[in-house]
Amino acid sequence: MYYFEPMQPLQWERRPDGLRAPALVCAFKGWNDAGDAATTALQFIGTSLGATRFATIDPEEFFDFQATRPQVKLVEGVTREIEWPEVEIYEARVPRAPRDLILLTGSEPSMRWRTFCQLVLDLAEALGVQMVVSLGALLADVAHSRPIGITGLASDPALVERLQMTPSSYEGPTGIVGVLQAACQRAALPSASLWASVPHYIASAPNPKAALALVRKLEGLVGVSVDASDLESAASDYERQVNLAVQSDPDVQAFVERLERAADEEDEPLDPTELPTGDRLASDFMKFLRQRGSDGR
Repeated sequence: MYYFEPMQPLQWERRPDGLRAPALVCAFKGWNDAGDAATTALQFIGTSLGATRFATIDPEEFFDFQATRPQVKLVEGVTREIEWPEVEIYEARVPRAPRDLILLTGSEPSMRWRTFCQLVLDLAEALGVQMVVSLGALLADVAHSRPIGITGLASDPALVERLQMTPSSYEGPTGIVGVLQAACQRAALPSASLWASVPHYIASAPNPKAALALVRKLEGLVGVSVDASDLESAASDYERQVNLAVQSDPDVQAFVERLERAADEEDEPLDPTELPTGDRLASDFMKFLRQRGSDGR
């Protein structure tokens, strides 16, 4: 009879040394990531800073593989290889900034959230993390043509005020980002959570404009700057394409104009019974992009 020791969830490929006052930045695909804004922001920062992977979290204890299925890919067109839904951890050295970054990204785990968060806290302690920042994006009644609103939570309320974030008043179901924020507070680890508001009528399209807003707010929070010119170009292209889609449908245009007026006046209530539903608008928008073929972004 053979006995196998269970695999440790945190899989170190190497241990980074000499990190300076590191901040751990986390983003998860799924419920916390409307328009892929949070994970896009994190991936952009990692690419811009030349981040390198040093660890992963094994998915066995944390994922329902019927909900987040592994992927099969061909290697050299012959053998098949299984790619499991790992959570990956990177280091980014930023010599001219006051701190380095640790980036954690992957799909939102399906189960054992408290155990998962404790694992992240153990990682933070092992690497001397001084701050944990989580990124998220939510669907909201906002217009794509207006600046992206960022709401935030922080262990230090003065931080929310200094960064000119709108304090979050949300109550209701939460995701792994909310649970991780609460775990950091219980552990007395300085933490913040940044959330971008994504227009609900284009929820199924990646939103580089919201990702850019998260990057800019994160820069002010951790004191690390990146060259975001590529993301700025993507955000401009995105807004141009959405403008064309909106102008192609009078119902959609009327709805967006109501959102714009509500944003400008801040107090005007929206009556959803007078206009098409968000699902209908999202369907029309994606149909427009498909019709544009390769020109659609």
